[in-house]
Formats: sequence, structure tokens, C-alpha cells
Amino acid sequence: MTSFAELTTMGVGGYIERFVEPTTRVALIEEVEDADSKGTPLCVIGGGSNMLASDDEFHGVVIRDARRNITVPDEAAPVEEGDYTVHVNAEAGVNWDDLVQFCVERGLEGLEGLSGIPGTVGASVVQNIGAYGQEVASAVESVEVWDREEKKTLEMSNVDMQFGYRFSLLKRSMYKAPGIPNAQYYPTPRYIVLSVTFALVHTGTGMVNYPQLASALNVNLHDRMPIDRIRAVVLEVRASKGMLEDATRYREPIMVGTKRADQVEAAIAAQHAFREQHDGAARDMIIDIASDTGTNSDPNRHSCGSFFMNPIISEADAARLPEDAPRFPTTLPDGSTGVKTSAAWLIDHAGFHKGYKLSDDARAGLSTLHTLSITNRGGATCDDIVKLADAIRDGVRKQFGVTLIPEPVLVNVTL
Repeated sequence: MTSFAELTTMGVGGYIERFVEPTTRVALIEEVEDADSKGTPLCVIGGGSNMLASDDEFHGVVIRDARRNITVPDEAAPVEEGDYTVHVNAEAGVNWDDLVQFCVERGLEGLEGLSGIPGTVGASVVQNIGAYGQEVASAVESVEVWDREEKKTLEMSNVDMQFGYRFSLLKRSMYKAPGIPNAQYYPTPRYIVLSVTFALVHTGTGMVNYPQLASALNVNLHDRMPIDRIRAVVLEVRASKGMLEDATRYREPIMVGTKRADQVEAAIAAQHAFREQHDGAARDMIIDIASDTGTNSDPNRHSCGSFFMNPIISEADAARLPEDAPRFPTTLPDGSTGVKTSAAWLIDHAGFHKGYKLSDDARAGLSTLHTLSITNRGGATCDDIVKLADAIRDGVRKQFGVTLIPEPVLVNVTL
């Protein structure tokens, strides 16, 4: 039997009663319909990078979309009146970073800042992934979905998707309120992504919109740089924070074919090079790589990425934070002015520093490179992860009066 531990980047989770990988659009819809008609618990999984599953067996069906085609519908169309927009359509099962590489190779601007984010195209629009000055929402033209309630396909525009910070209409269907699941559509949203159409620009250069990225590139904020250079530096910065997945997972039988083979080998080579080039904590925490299997036991890469979302709070709540707490203007769900602060800053200043563990022999701990990442240090269970997450959330709430909201989808897990 397949387990969530095999399918997720955190590497924990119980066995799955039924695991299927539809290879056609019709088969995908039929599998979803079959589960819904029978009242069978349903979990649609992408790359497993934003999911924490219980150690108990999952008595339901887990669907992983095996459709991985990328097309350029207007590839042959001539440029008209200086419009260099190029549309790219990707099926939901496409590995996200494969899509980014595909676009960068063709000189298409719009996704390069999102390099290295694990997961799939389908999951990217549910979560509205973002990093280094870009969000997927800025490049999405439309999303084709299967509506589980109306039992029909829909073409949703960018506006229809109601994108927000790590948010979309699809994600909204999963929750009654922030962090409170809607049992009817959880852990799988009402709308199942079938494909996404992106509107990108054929230019070969991109704008540097993030201070840390500008510093790494040694350029000014808002300068333009070749997009392949931006992608390379984004990957370097993410590696320095432990915010890249363990690429050797794609050599496991259950993962083979889910990512471009050339990209897998390039990522593994970069992973090995990072190990060789860095001293201190980053290197000390990486155990031997077995040459016969290529397995990398770097625990900093065994995570869900950012475990907590950056809190969006009222101006009154923000005023109670220490003066040096990060503050960024934003809009609250009711339309009023709010403040976004840094979850990583709150965690660190509540006493949970890089590498923090509940005990010396704990199998779960914060990354030694980044306080926002809870990691499986080797042999951790879901319960180990939850205990650490609970301690961090309780500590931040006690210190600052702010309740952190988990970013991963929790499958039969209460936090």
C-alpha cells in the first residue's frame, strides 16, 4: 500500500486505502465523481509539499493527477501591435518548477521568481503561491475546474478566482473561517483544478521586485535582469534557507515520472554542490549521501516549507507588537486597512530559534536555516510534528497575542 509518508515532502503519514493516478481529464473527473457519489473521503494531492497527514490509515481515495502536458496555444501567432503576450496552458499535474523552467527556457517573463517552489500547477492556484516579489495570481489568465457541487466544468477568470495572500476562491471553499476546515470540502476543495492558462510576456528579462533578491544579484530594486539569471539566484537563495525540497525523492518508484528527469538530475547535482560548498550548520546537519541510491538525508529539506502563514492583523493588534516587528500594509477580509507581519520574526522572538527542538532527542525540529520551517529530522511521526507546531503556536500567542495559522493542508490532523 502507498502511504502519505512516500508522497509528501515532510515524509510522515499513514497508509492509503486507495491511491489512483488518472491519466486523462475524463478519468480524473470520474474518480472524483465516484468518490463523491459514494461519500468516500477524498484527498487530491499534488506534489505533497503542502500537506501534513495523520499516521493513521486514510480510509478513502487519494488522487494524484498524472496529466503533465504543457502547451503554448498561440505559439504560431504573429506579434500584433507590439503585444508580446504569450499564453501557456499547463495541466494540473504538471510539476510547478518544470513549468517555470519551461517558461524561462522560452524567454517568457512572469514566473521566474517562483522558481524552486515544490508542488504542482493545480496546487499553485489553490494556494496562490508567492515568493520574491511575485505571486502566481499575477500571471494567471484563467483556471479550468471541476465543480463538485454543480457537477460541471467551469472556466474561472483571474477575477473569479478571488486571489489574495495565500488565498483563492478554491481555498475559501475548504474553510469556514481562517484555519477552521469546512468538513464538506476538506481536505479537497469544491473546485478541482483541471488546467491553468498563464499570460506571460516574451521578453527574456524580468524585474527584480524583492530586496533580498536585488542584494543577491547586486542590482537595484526594480532593475531588469535576464530571467534565467533571476531563476538561478532564486534557487540559490532558497537553498541557503533550506527552502528547496529533497530532489532525490524523485528517484523513489512512487515519484518517478512526476518531474522532468533532466530537472531531477540538475536539482540533485545542485543539492550535492550545496552540501560541498557550505560549512557550519548547513553542512553539519547533512548526513552521508549513499552513492548507490543517491539518497540525501538533509533534514532541512524534509518539511512543508513555511509551516505558518504570515499573520494579517488589525492596526490595533499591530500597535501592540514590539517596535522592531516587521509591518507591511495590507487589506483585511472586510476591506479595512490591516497589517501583515512576519511569522518567522514572531517565532524567533518568542524563543523558538533555528534548530529548536522540544528535547535533544526529538525527531522534529525547526530548520537550522529558517525558523518558519518545521522539519522531520529523521524518523519523525505526524504526532512529533504536531507537538512542536502546537508549542510554537502557543508560545507566539502567549508572547505577542497573535495566533499563527498553519499553511499546510492537514489530513485527519487537528492543530
